[in-house]
Amino acid sequence: MENKKKQISLQRAKELKSRIEDYIEARKHIPKGLEKKSELEERKKKILSILGGTEEDWKDYKWQLKNRVTDVETLSKIINLSQKEIEQIKEVGEKFRWAVSPYYLSLIDPDDKFDPIKLMSIPAYVELKDSVDDLDPMGEEYTNPAGSITRRYPDRLIINVTNECAMYCRHCQRRRNIGQCDEAKPRAVIQESIDYVRDNEEIRDVLITGGDPLTLPDDYLEWIISELRKIPHVDYIRIGSRTLVTMPQRITDKLCNMLKKYHPIFINTHFNHPMEITEESKEACERLANAGIPLGNQAVLLNGINNDKFVMRCLNHELLKCRVRPYYIFHAKHVKGTTHFNTSIDDGIEIMEYLRGYTSGLAIPTYIVNAPKGKGKTPILPQYLISRGKDFVMIRTWEGEVIKYENHPSVDIKKLIDDESCF
Repeated sequence: MENKKKQISLQRAKELKSRIEDYIEARKHIPKGLEKKSELEERKKKILSILGGTEEDWKDYKWQLKNRVTDVETLSKIINLSQKEIEQIKEVGEKFRWAVSPYYLSLIDPDDKFDPIKLMSIPAYVELKDSVDDLDPMGEEYTNPAGSITRRYPDRLIINVTNECAMYCRHCQRRRNIGQCDEAKPRAVIQESIDYVRDNEEIRDVLITGGDPLTLPDDYLEWIISELRKIPHVDYIRIGSRTLVTMPQRITDKLCNMLKKYHPIFINTHFNHPMEITEESKEACERLANAGIPLGNQAVLLNGINNDKFVMRCLNHELLKCRVRPYYIFHAKHVKGTTHFNTSIDDGIEIMEYLRGYTSGLAIPTYIVNAPKGKGKTPILPQYLISRGKDFVMIRTWEGEVIKYENHPSVDIKKLIDDESCF
């Protein structure tokens, strides 16, 4: 009998191994920042030479911000662009602002026209050909009760503190706010937002966002956080930041020491592709984690970048190695100038189908479609509940097997414990 059990176990292990062989093979061909150290180093040296910077400058986030590339002449010295691309970038830039940190530029393969990092950061002519005309599909301007707040849920809200980012993502849902110059919200506007939180005791969770809040100076950011922390009914504070991805130099010891004074505090970041995970971004994540700050990732499902079941699985595995928990995969919103990034919802469902069971729960985020006009997040899942009977349900396993499972009404546990007929 024991030998039979062993044989069954070995056969099952063989079956399970066969189910991951396609991913193991595909993973070899997915570009990963952690595996391209020498290439990234060479690109860094080239960029420093072009910008007249030093190794010490590179490590300084203020230098990174000050030296964001915003003109196509400089860009064309860093990555290879055709004359047609140069003219198109100029034309797009007249309507939609762009800027890329030197660090993030170093992640681009200069010879790959369809490099995922390039697609996310460099303007494309298709942005001007978009038939969608809505710059605010979430209706944020209709959910702004005070200051720079967006409120869509009963117990939580957003405070938008700046329009500045280290890099302006081409898929940005708030591109309407980018404008032509970087602008932190005035103290009076932030104070009005904080006062609103103070006056509404049901608010227990505040998300500080932008733009990118971590582009603010430490002292201004601390003032905002410290004022929120004084409010008794605010249980915790969240920060939404992509600087861990686009300018990891921002995550200094000074910043971490400031943030950890105000626990519980959480940071959700925004990695979209394994190429974005480098030694520098990993170090930034670890520095925050070591300061006791839980990290989550909110990826956006993007056409040509990560709408692939293997790329997304690889991304989530790499994130966990950096102590970042995959939290959400957002379906891209229908924002003017960005809809070339939109995918079918079926792409997202397929990705979720090939995460559940194929990898650990820690590596499985929730796939979310944001309902238009501020109606909130809607989770989208493959269908595992097939049908219902009087005292059973039919469920589908991750391997596709349909099983009958008993299902009875819940009984009050107090009645069960006190039922003398059981004795």
